[in-house]
Amino acid sequence: MTANDFRALALALPETEEREHMDHPDFRVGGKIFATLGYPTLEWAMVKLTPAQQQLYTVAHPEVFVAIRGAWGARGATNVRLKTAGKTLTRQALADAWRNTAPTDLGSESAKAPARRTRRRRLR
Repeated sequence: MTANDFRALALALPETEEREHMDHPDFRVGGKIFATLGYPTLEWAMVKLTPAQQQLYTVAHPEVFVAIRGAWGARGATNVRLKTAGKTLTRQALADAWRNTAPTDLGSESAKAPARRTRRRRLR
């Protein structure tokens, strides 16, 4: 995965725009950042996950996802190692970060972002 691959995946999500914050390209929905490129170095990106999502990604794919240290990391900010990240996995993490950040008034637009598959339990 390259920085341009990450950028293309982020910009494919509904109503996403690229801006810059603290000398890093960032990706926003509804004016709020859900991902950045080049943090802490050019080989990395960041996605804003929930703490629970962060734990799932970092445990399942430790070669790709690393929790950021400090308060931001405790809130779910997660680094993505671009060199080892695949497009499918990165697309899913970006979609999760987008959903976590998108305003609720996007409503039907959020359905266009790839949905996570969840298993439903049958009630008896």
